[in-house]
Amino acid sequence: MKALVRDGYGSPDVLDVRDIDVPVPKENEVLVRVYAASINDWDYGLLQRPPLPFRLIGSLVRALSASAPPPVKILGSDIAGIAAAVGRRVAQFRPGDPVYGDLSRSGLGGWGGFAEYVCAAEDALVLKPARMTFEQAAALPQAGVLAMQGLLANGPLQGGQKILINGAGGGVGTIGVQLAKLQDVEVTGVDNAPKLEMMRRIGFDHVIDYGKEDFTRSGKRYDLILDTKTNRSPFEFVRALNPGGTYATVGGVTARVLQVAIVGWWIRRTTRKKVVLIRLKQNKSLAYLSERFEAGQLAPVIDGPYRLSDARAAFRHFAAANHQGKVVIVMEGR
Repeated sequence: MKALVRDGYGSPDVLDVRDIDVPVPKENEVLVRVYAASINDWDYGLLQRPPLPFRLIGSLVRALSASAPPPVKILGSDIAGIAAAVGRRVAQFRPGDPVYGDLSRSGLGGWGGFAEYVCAAEDALVLKPARMTFEQAAALPQAGVLAMQGLLANGPLQGGQKILINGAGGGVGTIGVQLAKLQDVEVTGVDNAPKLEMMRRIGFDHVIDYGKEDFTRSGKRYDLILDTKTNRSPFEFVRALNPGGTYATVGGVTARVLQVAIVGWWIRRTTRKKVVLIRLKQNKSLAYLSERFEAGQLAPVIDGPYRLSDARAAFRHFAAANHQGKVVIVMEGR
């Protein structure tokens, strides 16, 4: 089979499409013939170097060594495809079932999705709705679950609330606005100028070009800020919250994420505002996301798709933050 393999850390230039053996599923695993997979922030972070939480797991010396090979050689966690074979203890799936899900696990488990075949734990997959394309399914798992967790960071949305999504033109933002607008709320999206028309089209009530306006200094206040970038001090974001409001981040610049984790408690103690660092609960809301898709209330925004042979270009496009929605890669054999 063909797979996107890397032997070291660095730019997308370290990625190489190679022929390798098809993996064999364990007794509790499903062998998935992958039709589509999408790029997440974790993929790009692991491409460059292990993020700090991963470096604290296992052998610190080995993880920090410049010469040590990456523990994850084949990236890709969000996949969609067909069950090709199942282990003897798998009860939910049979060969031929269309499936999708997030393969990532705590630590350095999972991944391997940028390949024509991958072994997935049974609980990492759900059945794909018939009307959902494989490209759409591959775009949903991490972004959809993070959007759900972020929107519910301070409990169910209430009618009349004002919500802002920072970095709104990517996967989390484009899914998040569609879910939020199922309630009577007002949603503002912040991103760069080329994405604003798409953002209006999928439901944002207001859009802001961050190159022209600093929403944290505009005087406008929000009940919830869902941040996908975390590229500024949490004190700046909190300034744009209403009393009792919540700032929730799903990831971004590592130093800023750590700052949120460190000062969040102090902000909660000294203000009437809440700071939440979202920890991904893999695949938790996929059933709900499938229901919303089948009801015609959710449609992932796809950037691409790119072929596996063009994966380097796909990663560069993702790194430049010019993508709209989710960058999806499809396998050569489809």
